[in-house]
Amino acid sequence: MSRILDVKDLVVRFRQDGAYTDAVRGVTFHVDKGETVALVGESGSGKSVTALSAVRLLGDSAEVSGQVNYDGQEMTTASEADLRRVRGNDISFIFQEPMTSLNPLHTLEKQLAESIELHQGLRGPAVRAKIIELLTQVGIRDPETRLGAYPHQLSGGQRQRVMIAMALANGPELLIADEPTTALDVTIQAQILELLADLKGRMGMSMLFITHDLTIVRRIADRVCVMKDGEIVEQGPTAEIFANPQHPYTQMLLAAESTGLPAPVPEGAEVVATTEDLRIWFPIYRGLLKRTSGYVKAVNAATLSVRAGETVGIVGESGSGKTTLALAIMRLIRSEGPITLHGKRIDDLNQRQLRSVRSAMQIVFQDPFGSLSPRMTVEQIIAEGLGVHGVARGRNAREMVAEIMTEVGLDPTLMDRYPHEFSGGQRQRIAIARALILRPQLIVLDEPTSALDMTVQVQIVDLLRRLQVKYGLAYLFISHDLKVVRALSHKVMVMRNGDVVEAGDAASVFDAPESDYTKALMAAAFVDQSASA
Repeated sequence: MSRILDVKDLVVRFRQDGAYTDAVRGVTFHVDKGETVALVGESGSGKSVTALSAVRLLGDSAEVSGQVNYDGQEMTTASEADLRRVRGNDISFIFQEPMTSLNPLHTLEKQLAESIELHQGLRGPAVRAKIIELLTQVGIRDPETRLGAYPHQLSGGQRQRVMIAMALANGPELLIADEPTTALDVTIQAQILELLADLKGRMGMSMLFITHDLTIVRRIADRVCVMKDGEIVEQGPTAEIFANPQHPYTQMLLAAESTGLPAPVPEGAEVVATTEDLRIWFPIYRGLLKRTSGYVKAVNAATLSVRAGETVGIVGESGSGKTTLALAIMRLIRSEGPITLHGKRIDDLNQRQLRSVRSAMQIVFQDPFGSLSPRMTVEQIIAEGLGVHGVARGRNAREMVAEIMTEVGLDPTLMDRYPHEFSGGQRQRIAIARALILRPQLIVLDEPTSALDMTVQVQIVDLLRRLQVKYGLAYLFISHDLKVVRALSHKVMVMRNGDVVEAGDAASVFDAPESDYTKALMAAAFVDQSASA
């Protein structure tokens, strides 16, 4: 089989302030025509840098040596004119987060037309016809009605389909997909992977697929290259790597899955929080006088209770109402229906009255980097709540910060550093420490592991379990990763379009789901387990 991409002894160094950092060190691999090769590894392993080197998209601070041969043409020495002909035409990219790749100020038609006009020379109605054909090809329903839409008006799955349409616009021979499903719900992820496999087969493309999720690799790749610290430590056919991994790092990656069950809820555990028929509707205002013309029904009649030492997992696709429900329980948005904390109604308290119960409820967000102030030290971030709610008598704040950092597995001597000086897993530990320092009874965990590598994910799940047992914490755990939900949750609530479609003990919901929607979620999340069983 002939090779479409042949990389030999690739070295990439980044220059900053006169010093050099080696990002890729002597990488060698190839992609055959019609083949899918996966580059696998944790954040910082050099996967994306390797892929961007294929068409020299690394910027002036990068120094590249070695060989990158695309279909007989050496890319490391190619002229800018040759690179322009290859980029977006012969080699196309799909990136992880479509909202940062799509222009928020341009319609879908304008963004898709740009590439088609540039590379194919089409104009007018021919361009529009081509765009409709592409959107149909990637599964966008009624594409004619979507041409005037802006990226923010589409769901995450639809935006990713548009990115795929843009990448396929000029019939590339090699598609480089950089974590294209990481931010998607489990059912949408399955649809996108199926779409990519189908398009690859129909168009005869080759694909370089970059991911840290080995579950995806098993579904889509013919061969795997495992990267660590800028080097490929192991490569071979997918089935062979999964069945008999040779390198310790590959073995560790394959073993990195959140397993087991949470500790049982203590007998007679106190009910920490409840809701009853909670409703959250957002009014839609129209006209000059801003009259209410309807409602966005974000949550309808949601009832739950969570006890000390118990986790309620809330699952469902984006837009199902999971986070909205949690924010209402925290009294951060308006809602209708009783909400209790330790048996006392808090839904009718004003802001001044709420202040006294705020310390009992804390939240940990999905993206630790986005939720931590880059201008504050770790000490200031963790201790911020103490300034609002007061330091325990006889204690000083720095002492308490050091204690809680040790509790979550961080070195207290690092408290004077800033968030950018920590890894993703460490930043999430900082966010957990910030929530814990006030000794809350209820913690909302909103997708706290979705942005993390698999090995770090396991560490955070183990940490959350340990803290729950030690302090009797009640968790509301929001996630689209059902494997993590299973490892952490005692009860599960499944939401769709604002409705609770199923709720019950975790074992019952996972092992014997009743609603068709829950069955579809389980099938998408555990397809590999069922296939191998």
